Amino acid sequence: MIDTVFLDAGGVLCHPSWTRVAEALARHGAAVSADALAAAEQRATHELDRADVISSTDDRSRGWLYFNLVLQHAGVPQHAGTDAALAELREYHQHENLWEYVAPDVEPGLAALRDRGLRLVVVSNANGRLRHLFDRLHLTHWFDHLLDSHEWGVEKPDPRLFQLALEQANAAPERTVHVGDLYYVDVVGARRAGLREAVLFDLAGLYEGVDCPRVTSFAALVEWIDRNRGNQTLNRVP
Repeated sequence: MIDTVFLDAGGVLCHPSWTRVAEALARHGAAVSADALAAAEQRATHELDRADVISSTDDRSRGWLYFNLVLQHAGVPQHAGTDAALAELREYHQHENLWEYVAPDVEPGLAALRDRGLRLVVVSNANGRLRHLFDRLHLTHWFDHLLDSHEWGVEKPDPRLFQLALEQANAAPERTVHVGDLYYVDVVGARRAGLREAVLFDLAGLYEGVDCPRVTSFAALVEWIDRNRGNQTLNRVP
């Protein structure tokens, strides 16, 4: 049976505050709504999620490439003002962590997973401020362990971060699933670490045909876990 669920932070549990981003852009002469930025988020993530990009970048450099792609998909031309806004946001992120929006279905979904007796562990590529962020967002209490890649000196898709999470949680890989929003970071990394399964959190339904389970909401994740807790799933290592 599945008894442990690893969860990515950014893109699953929390997202950038697009309101804060829109306000920073407006201060520097770039008018765009928070809704337009939020709508562009999933398309930018999907475009970033390529084997060649993931293998040639680290999480920090991908993060700001991601913001450039969000602006592109939201129809915002890049100029000195947008660069200044992103620099301002980067400074904020270093202290507070910009991924501070939690969707309304997240905590009910975590409560449902807890009600099923599952061990919950955050396994995230982050900047050393993940615990500060989760304390600020009142999310920490849902989890047995939080692994911030910055603190451990290794980041996904390197399987060592998953192996460290297994050790910290005293969890067995064959009873553990990982949920993340990037195929070449989360699915590939979890498979290489020998986890039972990796589930892609595909909010916008952009990954049709991918060779792993997909869910589009926390409710769908809970349903998937209910269906699969007693089933064996074979790992495929790409």
